[in-house]
Amino acid sequence: MGKKVLIVGGVAGGASAAARLRRLDENAEIIMFERGNYISFANCGLPYYIGETIKDRNKLLVQTPEAMKKRFNIDVRINSDVISVNSIKKTIQVKSSDRGAYEESYDYLILSPGAKAIRPGIAGIESSRILTLRNIPDTDRIKTFIDKEDVNSAVVIGGGYVGIEMVENLKKKGLNVTLVEAAPHILAPFDSDMVASVEKELEQNSVDLILNDGVKFFNDNKNNVEITLNSGTKITTDLVILSIGVSPDTNFLKNSGIKLGVKGHIIVNDRLQTSAQNIYAVGDAISVTDFVNNQTTAIALAGPANKQGRIAADNIAGLNSTYKGTQGTAIIKVFGLTAASTGNNERTLKRLNIPYKVIYVHPSSHASYYPSSSPLSLKLIFDDSGKILGAQATGYDGVDKRIDVIAVTMRLGGTVYDLTELELSYAPPFSSAKDPVNMAGFVAENVLSGKMEVITPEAFTNYDKENTVLLDVRSPIEYNNGHIDGAINIPVDALRERIGELDKNKEIIEYCQVGLRGYIASRILSQNGYKVKNITGGYKSASILNFKPGKFTHKAPISQPEAALDTANIPYDESLDACGLCCPGPLMQVKKSIDELDTGKVLKVTASDPGFYEDVKAWCTRTNNELVDLNKNGADIIAFIKKNSKSSILENSVKNTVVEPKDNKTIVVFSGDLDKAIASFIIANGAASMGKKVTMFFTFWGLNILRKHEKVSVKKGFMDSMFGFMMPRGSKKLKLSKMNMLGMGTKMMRKVMKNKNVTSLEDLIKSAIDSGIQIVACQMSMDVMGIKKEELIDGVKIGGVGYYLGEAEDSNVNLFI
Repeated sequence: MGKKVLIVGGVAGGASAAARLRRLDENAEIIMFERGNYISFANCGLPYYIGETIKDRNKLLVQTPEAMKKRFNIDVRINSDVISVNSIKKTIQVKSSDRGAYEESYDYLILSPGAKAIRPGIAGIESSRILTLRNIPDTDRIKTFIDKEDVNSAVVIGGGYVGIEMVENLKKKGLNVTLVEAAPHILAPFDSDMVASVEKELEQNSVDLILNDGVKFFNDNKNNVEITLNSGTKITTDLVILSIGVSPDTNFLKNSGIKLGVKGHIIVNDRLQTSAQNIYAVGDAISVTDFVNNQTTAIALAGPANKQGRIAADNIAGLNSTYKGTQGTAIIKVFGLTAASTGNNERTLKRLNIPYKVIYVHPSSHASYYPSSSPLSLKLIFDDSGKILGAQATGYDGVDKRIDVIAVTMRLGGTVYDLTELELSYAPPFSSAKDPVNMAGFVAENVLSGKMEVITPEAFTNYDKENTVLLDVRSPIEYNNGHIDGAINIPVDALRERIGELDKNKEIIEYCQVGLRGYIASRILSQNGYKVKNITGGYKSASILNFKPGKFTHKAPISQPEAALDTANIPYDESLDACGLCCPGPLMQVKKSIDELDTGKVLKVTASDPGFYEDVKAWCTRTNNELVDLNKNGADIIAFIKKNSKSSILENSVKNTVVEPKDNKTIVVFSGDLDKAIASFIIANGAASMGKKVTMFFTFWGLNILRKHEKVSVKKGFMDSMFGFMMPRGSKKLKLSKMNMLGMGTKMMRKVMKNKNVTSLEDLIKSAIDSGIQIVACQMSMDVMGIKKEELIDGVKIGGVGYYLGEAEDSNVNLFI
């Protein structure tokens, strides 16, 4: 007869240990004890059965006692509660529903008791309407209560993984749902700058979110429960799901001689041995070593529990396996959003006084020109040597594989430098040639090599701003739609020409939308003698810090479940697909489409840039168009905009008359350089999209921008012909003002713009003409340069200085480029 092995508890750790041990040792006697009816079930799937995403209850049952006996010859004893362990006598005491109380001996013992839901001693907590979710019976109670009782509202207490999953699934059942979290933010593994987007997703899906406020007491009113919070806020609800955490289910071990931690976790070594001979422990009930910081911790996750069960079985079978620590890699679905993390967050590193650096990137999930591309946000934490300490990501697509790639790199001892070299699969539907993981590595490498000094948005909020200049290097349309208070706006493409506007005696703190243009700006400024820091992650990371949940609405229970919004029922006249475009592309397309509509008509817009959700609100407010509806469908943002005929007016209180404000924009384009031409048209399109009348006056070298690409046969004198031969013919022949490098720089610029989905100069020109921007060629300059009207692109007017001055008279902005 082989060795006798008892296993206390099933699910992930115990069931894995039993199956592995049998595969290694056919002669061992294996007995598994389970307190309830179910030895192995998909506990991570329980919320989704309640929400009916998983409709078949049997699919939650991974293994049954009968199947374990038949395939693995394991004696499974359900409804058998192990009430004590005697490590000296090598026996356990069992209380069974069918065998009564009895003693069982062992050669080896594996403990997998798991953890139990915490129910603190709060007044009123014993109400039958206050339930927890940990196992199959809990699931059945919650589902039965919702299906059979008159339940219209629910409050979830606790914003951990299970709590958030319950919020989503209760919402899917048609309930009014409120989430209450005592901490300042939900989902403790994430830092506040990343988890804010998850909180925003909850609120956008009509979840009432209450943060930084715990429960004071409950009051059961028979038909409902009244919850009083520490702030004095009162909530009345039909159902409460208590999800404030778990504690190790190890009370039965107190007199066993097995060493426990302060909070009751079983202490084990790297072979998962306890302090008692021949006793191993696995799963949620044990303390583990943190893979990143080497400190003792407790992390309740199914993946590590399965691996631990396998390792314990290996060691009993003589294979000498070791557990190398828990990394804490985890992921969660929150309506359409995905959030994932691995390693340590900033809070943990600060608590342990471990130095670190942080960068953010906001790349697209796959090639932006391929349909359904959506941005994701990725935070990378690393030290001065390049060692990766942790990562967090949120987005609507591709989050899982990016965090998994980083988690694997960490596990294998890789650094941020290795991220730059990873060769990952690429095709437009799946990724980009430079994967987001590569991009994060590139940015981190730039920081470590000194090419860029960064500051996090959170650090900037506490920064000494007295001796700094805050610079926004985005386009005017982006700046006008929202910026950090106190920032001045100089677009990156105009930075070289306007660099003299910045004070060299002050430190420049600059930012763009997501960080890329900010890096370019930092390189320009630092190489011109400025001390500069780039806000990593740009305005996108900075603005999310300002998110605060809306005021608690204290919704009354409703008689019918709320129906999901059906956007198909909203009538519209035209539709616009702006998916895949990055800011300011969607707004420019909206402006163009709205201009083509008659007053009172409705435009339906679909965009994938998450920033569009707030951008379109600001745009409609500033342009006096009506935002009929705004909602999200996964990664897509859907807006319905009604064209309004109202125009901005100023009332003259003295004359009691209404006068038009001088709000036009004029731009004199003197330069024929590619970068300056792009800047000119970005500014012009941005202003036009805000409803401003724009006139662009092209003179001298700027006329080359307007020339047709093909040669036009016109009669000219010798000198005029020579001028035409020497000058670039059209926008495609323009050169960069700096770093042209015999045309290589120009080609690189155009390639980068294409890869980053930045609108080309040719498309900007077309957009300007289509938007009604007045493009005027100076007649005098045409005469001097020997350029004929026939050589210019369609849509160009010919005018003189008088025309320009007339337009400038009605403008409040006049730029010379």
